Amino acid sequence: MDIKILGSGCANCDNLEKAAREAVESLGIDATFDHVTDPGEIASWGVMRTPALVVDDEVVMSGRVPTVQTVKELLEHGR
Repeated sequence: MDIKILGSGCANCDNLEKAAREAVESLGIDATFDHVTDPGEIASWGVMRTPALVVDDEVVMSGRVPTVQTVKELLEHGR
C-alpha cells in the first residue's frame, strides 16, 4: 500500500502521519509512506485543505486529522 500525507509539515500533518502509521501497524499492512509538502504537487491532487491522506493514488480524506480508528477504517476500505 502506498500512503501519502499531503501538507506543509505543520503539526496537523505530523499528527495525520502518526495516526496513519499507527493504523498501518495495527492492521499489519505493508505500506510505504511519503510526505508531500510542495504546494504545487498538493494542488495537483485537487486538495484545497490540508492535511490530506492519499491511499494508493486516491485522496481518501482532507482538511482534518482523523483518529487512528478512522484511518484504520479508511485503509480497510481501500484493501
